[in-house]
Formats: sequence, structure tokens, C-alpha cells
Amino acid sequence: MRTHCPDRDAVEGVVTRALGEEIRRVRDAAGITRAKLIEDMDSDIHVQTLATYEQGIRQCTVIRFVEICTALGVAAPDVLGLALQRAKIDLQTIGLQVDLRAIIADNRPATGTIRKWARKRLAADPNGSGVVHLTISAIQELAVLFDYTNYEQLVDELIKFAPQRAPQINHSVMLHHDALATCTCEALALESFQT
Repeated sequence: MRTHCPDRDAVEGVVTRALGEEIRRVRDAAGITRAKLIEDMDSDIHVQTLATYEQGIRQCTVIRFVEICTALGVAAPDVLGLALQRAKIDLQTIGLQVDLRAIIADNRPATGTIRKWARKRLAADPNGSGVVHLTISAIQELAVLFDYTNYEQLVDELIKFAPQRAPQINHSVMLHHDALATCTCEALALESFQT
């Protein structure tokens, strides 16, 4: 028998709200009304139901979540990952999505080395989104290269550069992107220091 865990309820509430906010963020950025989004979906749901998902009042099933993301033209794992990232939940597993252009635009002296890496990485961006996914092990390696005392400091810095929303799916570069996924973050970081 499972026992009730108050912390689990709190985490569920945080995740439900974060996921709803991320859905709304993507929909707003795409300039789509709730009514138009529902029109583009296969399921027939009420506008108020979608509103309760976005407000974090009601949990969205996985199937419905994937359907919403598909109608918005974004990958469900990207939306879920950003929601968890913004809520700072399970970062060890999901890693971080980072907007390279936001790093480059940040002129603080403290981000100088990261900015240099971001410029190089953006030049090698296969899909042109400017968003990269960094695993925790890659962040740990970058922390060493960037002279951070520990990788948690770099996580705290990079989390500030989460993309405004999940990138649109670009089907024409997906195969190319998968082939480049074998490139290691360490190689890109080392390349940053060669110039």
C-alpha cells in the first residue's frame, strides 16, 4: 500500500503549473488563440479545459499533452524539459536547454568565457534554433574548462538563459541534427579556446 506523501503533492502541483505555463508560453509566442489551437487538434476539448491546463489547475494527460504540442509544432520532450527546467526539477536527469543568442547578448564580464563558447557553438548549430541541450555531464566538463569552482555554479548561470519557448520542429534538419548529436560538448568547448 502506498502512503500519502505531502511533498509529492507539492511537486505535482509545481509540475502541473510549470507545464501549463510552458504550453501557454509556446501558444502565445506562436500567436495562436486557444480556440485556434483546439481547432488544430484531433480531440474535441473545450476552450476552458485548455485554459485550466495552462493555468495549472488541471493535469494534462500525456496523450493530450503530446497532441497539444503537435498542434503547436513543437516537440513534447522539449516543452516538458523546459517546464521542468524552469521549475528546477530533475535537472540531473533532463539537463538544460540553453539559448545561445541570449548568452551572446549578455554583456556582463562574468559571462565572457561562456559567451565565447556560445558564439562558436551557435556557428555550429545544425538547425539554426540557437538552442542547445546540455547534459549534466557536459555541464560538469564545461565547468572545469570555464574555471568554475563546481558545476552547480555553472548550472545556476546557464539556467538564466533558458529559451523563451520550445523551438519549432524543423523536419528538414532532424536527420542532420541526429547525425551531429554524436559531437561531444567537450570538443566544442575546446574549439572555443583555440581562437
